[in-house]
Amino acid sequence: MKNRILFILLFFLLSACTFPKSTSGDQNLPLEKDVQEEKQSISESKEVVPVKYDLTSRYPTLVDIQSVDSTIHIELKYATTDNFMGIVLYDSIDRLYVQKDVAVKLKKAQEILKKSYPELSLLIYDGVRPLSVQQKMWDALDTIPVKDRTKFVSNPKNGSIHNYGAAVDLTICDESGIPLDMGAGYDDIRKIAYPSLENEFLQKRELTEQHVRNRKLLRSVMAQAGFYNIPTEWWHFNSCTREQAKRKYQLVE
Repeated sequence: MKNRILFILLFFLLSACTFPKSTSGDQNLPLEKDVQEEKQSISESKEVVPVKYDLTSRYPTLVDIQSVDSTIHIELKYATTDNFMGIVLYDSIDRLYVQKDVAVKLKKAQEILKKSYPELSLLIYDGVRPLSVQQKMWDALDTIPVKDRTKFVSNPKNGSIHNYGAAVDLTICDESGIPLDMGAGYDDIRKIAYPSLENEFLQKRELTEQHVRNRKLLRSVMAQAGFYNIPTEWWHFNSCTREQAKRKYQLVE
């Protein structure tokens, strides 16, 4: 009798270890629907961040201007929506690149400016510009006749000096980073932005003497450093001609 009782107890003990426990009452295990909803929530919360591309890895003659002179202010307009197209054009570029010898000239221009006006600084808006971006700009202005469009954006078929990293768009700012008033904004396609028409707009009193003095200061500093401006944009300066750029530098696609 005693052996029989021991046998029965041993049977129940073995049964308890062998049979799986029911999970139907376990409230801690997530349901399949809950798991799917959590996965979807995590997926939706992830932001798509564009990968920033170091242009020097493909174009080794380019440099980040602030690696040459960190005192120069940068506001890369086409990496923001604050430009004439109102969209981000440099979604993978977050630094301002120019050719190495152009960077040396810009450093010289900054030194010239600082020598006479220590409280002022160059503020650069654009340097090298990929040809693909040049095409987008050109196409965006397709309602303007070609002969007038080329006064503002170079035809991509010919290439812009920007596409070679040998041109810059810039202004002068104070020690707080606030740009001097040039009487017309950056990327302003109105004729009031033309350096060649400054006297005409002075006579009309649409430009002030201070506006013109600010522009002349920028032109003087840049000219002393080896740059020259164009007649239709107060902010644009070339380091060389288009033909020289084509011979010396690689086109940035």
